[in-house]
Amino acid sequence: MPESTSRRPQNQPWENNWTPDTSRVPGTRRLWLAGALALATIVACVTAISVMQTQPDEKSPLSQSPAADEASIPGLISFATPSASATTTPPGGKGALPSAEPTRTTSHRPTTPTATASKSPVPHTTSPAPKPPSTTWRSLRSVNYPDHYWRVSHGRVTLEAITSSSDRRDATFKLVQGLAASSCHSFVTADGSYLRHRDFELRADRHDGSRLFQQDATFCPRSTGQSGVIMLESVNYPGRFLRHQNFRLRLDEYRHGDRNFPADSAFRLVDGLS
Repeated sequence: MPESTSRRPQNQPWENNWTPDTSRVPGTRRLWLAGALALATIVACVTAISVMQTQPDEKSPLSQSPAADEASIPGLISFATPSASATTTPPGGKGALPSAEPTRTTSHRPTTPTATASKSPVPHTTSPAPKPPSTTWRSLRSVNYPDHYWRVSHGRVTLEAITSSSDRRDATFKLVQGLAASSCHSFVTADGSYLRHRDFELRADRHDGSRLFQQDATFCPRSTGQSGVIMLESVNYPGRFLRHQNFRLRLDEYRHGDRNFPADSAFRLVDGLS
């Protein structure tokens, strides 16, 4: 039976004249396994990312309606599906600038006033022309003779009691803006003549277009302190007022000593008689 040779202890190689095997690095197999596992992990991650990046190109319901998914699953963040604004290019190649043309993507954001105006412009409407003001016809009634009115008789203006329809027509005047002053009055008869003073008498004459005529036919109302009662002062003769004397209308200077003057020069503008 052969003799068994005892194995030299390996924990003391140099003392026992034993040299360890240096041809193979300890743990080489484990390093290869770890490297292969890491490489497999990297390949798997790259493959997954490639698949996710190419997924929106497929015509799937999820990629066609991202707004519906966002509305049904709140708080979900998708890294693979781009937004509608990134995939839709507006006309003109302005990239991210807002487009004036309507898009087909569904948006839950409220429409701004600018976008609304560009999509549906307000049609231009022409407002109707304003109607001309109605003609104001007036009659002038005496204060101290309440049943007497101004009336044109044979070209002159007199103070008379009105008894017939023709008298009503002659005692009705169109009240217009003063020919010489916009804040004053001018009076026009039914046949188009103007009341003007000439030789300080009030009469009806045709407008001759002169500046003198415009001044003679313009009278400014002055307050008398009584409600609805006025005095009519001449534009080109300040201090002179229309008054009736012997039942004729004339332009007379105001006289403080004349007790009849305030009453004779006071009139009421009433509605036209005709």
